Amino acid sequence: DKTILEKIWKDWEAFASYAFNKSHSTCYAWVAYQTAYLKANYPAEYMASVLSNNMNDIKQVTFFMEECRRMGIPVLGPDVNESGYKFRVNDAGAIRFGLGAIKGVGEGAVNSIIENRQEERYSGIFDFSRKVNLKDCNKRVFESLSVGGAFDEFELNRSQYFALDDRGRTVIETAIRYGNAFQEAENSSQVSLFGESAEIDLPEPIIPNSEEWPIMDKLSREKEVVGIYISGHPLDDFKLEMEHLCTTGGLKLLQDQQAIKNKKMKFGGMLSEVQHRTTKKGKPFGMFNMEDYEHNERFFLFGDDYVKFKDYLVNGWFIYLTGSVQPRKYAKTPDELEFKVTSIELLANVRDKKAKSLKLDVDLSMLNDHIVDGLVVLIEKYPGPCSVSLKIRDLDVQISMPSISKKVELSNEFIEELEAMKVFGYQISAK
Repeated sequence: DKTILEKIWKDWEAFASYAFNKSHSTCYAWVAYQTAYLKANYPAEYMASVLSNNMNDIKQVTFFMEECRRMGIPVLGPDVNESGYKFRVNDAGAIRFGLGAIKGVGEGAVNSIIENRQEERYSGIFDFSRKVNLKDCNKRVFESLSVGGAFDEFELNRSQYFALDDRGRTVIETAIRYGNAFQEAENSSQVSLFGESAEIDLPEPIIPNSEEWPIMDKLSREKEVVGIYISGHPLDDFKLEMEHLCTTGGLKLLQDQQAIKNKKMKFGGMLSEVQHRTTKKGKPFGMFNMEDYEHNERFFLFGDDYVKFKDYLVNGWFIYLTGSVQPRKYAKTPDELEFKVTSIELLANVRDKKAKSLKLDVDLSMLNDHIVDGLVVLIEKYPGPCSVSLKIRDLDVQISMPSISKKVELSNEFIEELEAMKVFGYQISAK
């Protein structure tokens, strides 16, 4: 009714200064509902879309990949036979990394890769070089794809693509030469008397053997072109220390220093961007970045702290850092806080020095003679200084059973075999 509409309109006019916010909130609520529905019912597709939308922001990509892991959605590295330009979901329900997110790989190269695999998958590096447009897929593209893991399906280790043959050429250079020769021969081949194209018979070059890059070298190269670690993480060898001997939540806790004020914190991580500098007054100080699985934090060391810990400040080193958030020295207001480092040691030494007890947790229904015998054999296989105790749960009843005579070495091999039994939960503590 016109009268009602005019009344409504006048009401809107009367408090337009804040009514807009209400209408705006309604739109946001509607969009939030739609996206929440998609995330709940089509999680992989939704997260692939979010990753694609943030493809040029490495911090956001890292953040959303961590969310994928939390949701149990696998995020696979790039693959020339499966990836699109953006992130996409494969037939198995996993998210495949987009080729367009690799540094040095343009949209033209990706379009050529996708177009030429439609009839048949690429079977190897030379098959790839035969089919793609080599003007779009130049040497830089080949190198970025190989370092980023997009050729991993071809069952060569990544270092082989850069191995030199007896002419001093890398496999990538040879592949491009081979592809150019094949395509030129194909374009110039004459049609036979019966209207059939002559087949090109160009034997594939021999690929020289090459030792695989060390894991740190492989991962650092991967991060250079992809922006993040996909096939692994440099800290994977210290997973036990990171999960059991470091403060839960890791370095990202330092984003809210007020919440952890005066609490003793223990962080493990890898150093980067280390700098040893001198103030205008000639006093030495140090600064460094420390990175764990989820966060990268900047630290500073001054005065005696720098003198005490400077030998640990080396790019690529893995350290175990302890300290606490305290009021900033010489602060203008009491609200100014800083993280005070109290000790630094090598992360590789922490397990032997700090880990004192292994507590195994198991449900009574999971125990049988086979499991018990297997646990005894495993502990005897890896004797060491760490005490062992077993907590058996049955409904609301719990029984703790410490071992008096058996102790174990907490090696990575022992942990792998323990986890492979898929029966025991475990906790490692410094007490």
